[in-house]
Amino acid sequence: MLAWVYDAACACPQLDALVIATDSDEVADLCRANAWPVVMTSPDLASGSDRVHAVAQTHPADIYVNIQGDEPLLRPEHLTALLTPFANSAVQVTTLKVLCPVEDIANPNVVKVVTGLDDRALYFSRSTIPFDRDGACPPIWKHPGFYAYRAAALKHFHALPPSPLELTERLEQLRFLENDIPIHVAATPWDTIGVDTEEDLIRAEASLWKRS
Repeated sequence: MLAWVYDAACACPQLDALVIATDSDEVADLCRANAWPVVMTSPDLASGSDRVHAVAQTHPADIYVNIQGDEPLLRPEHLTALLTPFANSAVQVTTLKVLCPVEDIANPNVVKVVTGLDDRALYFSRSTIPFDRDGACPPIWKHPGFYAYRAAALKHFHALPPSPLELTERLEQLRFLENDIPIHVAATPWDTIGVDTEEDLIRAEASLWKRS
């Protein structure tokens, strides 16, 4: 699975360097066996964004991209969508949204996002948002687990304690919102499957076979 993610990330022309960050000796050994650059990080880090911050201490850059290793359906187009908004100097953090498949709307393992008219995130939740009280059938947007941050925003995030909503939903991006750090959300037509369960793994494997 990690090979699929690594190869897709390598195909993104906007990335200057790629590093795999892990606290697992097994993953690190796999990386070394394949000559993939790897950095060992503390197992005590609270989130993936904190792990990226740890890498940033030895890998200086203006913008960092957080690609989760359990997203084997990653495409270079996802990363292009993440990085394009940084042409606006006011954008500090970006992530993605894709229309949520009907079968995933009630799934708490699939995170949902609602955005304002300016494409900034209003909230992320494992619950179905927005609640369709009157049967208007609004679009439900799924949130794939990819982020990009300017270096200053990433440093600010790491300096903050985990926030109440972050701890409640177990969603690190809520730490940004609770501390008034806006997140720009770019739409993508390309769905992904974050592998959290054995069922997810089976679905992802079937999708990869179709693409190969």
